[in-house]
Amino acid sequence: MSYFIFLFILIQLNGYFTFQLTSTSRLTTITTTQSLKNPSMIKKSLMKSKMNLNMQSGASYGSTDKYSAPPVGYVKPKFSLWELYLKVTDKVTVLFPLWTVIFASIAITKPSAFSWFSTKYFTASLGALMLSMGITLTADDFVRVSKEPLAVIVGFILCYGLCPALGLLLGKAFNLPLDLVAGTVLVGCVNGGQASNLCTYIARGDVALSVLMTTVTTIAGIFTTPLLCKLLLGAVVPVDAVGIALSCLQVVLVPIALGMSLNKYFPKTISKVVPATPVVGVVSTCLLVASAIAQCAPAIKSAGWGLQLPIMLLHLVGGLAGYWVPKKMGFTETQSRTMAIETAMKSSAFSFLLAKLHFAQYGARVPSAVSVVWMALVGATLAVFWRTIPTGDE
Repeated sequence: MSYFIFLFILIQLNGYFTFQLTSTSRLTTITTTQSLKNPSMIKKSLMKSKMNLNMQSGASYGSTDKYSAPPVGYVKPKFSLWELYLKVTDKVTVLFPLWTVIFASIAITKPSAFSWFSTKYFTASLGALMLSMGITLTADDFVRVSKEPLAVIVGFILCYGLCPALGLLLGKAFNLPLDLVAGTVLVGCVNGGQASNLCTYIARGDVALSVLMTTVTTIAGIFTTPLLCKLLLGAVVPVDAVGIALSCLQVVLVPIALGMSLNKYFPKTISKVVPATPVVGVVSTCLLVASAIAQCAPAIKSAGWGLQLPIMLLHLVGGLAGYWVPKKMGFTETQSRTMAIETAMKSSAFSFLLAKLHFAQYGARVPSAVSVVWMALVGATLAVFWRTIPTGDE
């Protein structure tokens, strides 16, 4: 019963955010990475959106506003199916946190609904998620990021310095059993999740920096995750380094490289497709979250607030600290948002797999199962919140 109350509170929280966001969503339909980096383009697009809304509604004719009076022979414009699709999917993207909760609730109550989502579909969805990000990038984005390595270094420290320590501190502070403490620390010791790239895109962050940070932490995790587990937990967690490296190439690097190639050689076609990519990411992420939860539904149901709260704080405090620290260090708003989301969104599914394969105690995998929900919820909420606020970066 407590778990359903927990889900109800989550839905109410998301309802608050979506209520605040839907009133302004019509004026924030700029979705390409290039336009989000240019505040002047945002301003012009917003003015154009206001003009179109006034002309389409036919309201306030006769006022002093120059766009309020209809021109002679004015005919209300008709939207094409593609334009209608973009308008609808823009609102669907804004409701990303709500979809996450809905898919999670279905998976927890009826795990069999996602039994068809096998490993091959899991991998394909991650690949589609990365491809949708790749087509928004160019080689110049990575050149620009490589000229500012400090951002990657700070993000690395937040991922493998702040989060493991925070996991241990929260586990001790809430007097969790040793197996749950080990699982909480393990969540903090893994790399950033691939879904962070999508949330960074929605939050108007630096997608190239996000992809680079995810790639760096994923590859570095081959060495840092076992080392941190040994130092903090007193046990070595063996990791299949070759397997992880191959998975990183298959799921992250290859789709992104393919997307960048398509963007380079077919720019006109890709420019028309880019506005629809957030929906691909939302659908893929929701399916990935639901699949992971369905596979460990009994463990999540048995977890009480004594575990829900510290796991939630691990992601939330990590995200807030990931934003505040870079801002105090003089990083831009775009960079700070990127590092915040990268810190908040861990690869919870990967930590669950490690706990399942390499920890004798069953309880060690429960924090990762709970983390799947909170990771997606916190990251998605931050992304949708920031989506409506221009970065102000020149």
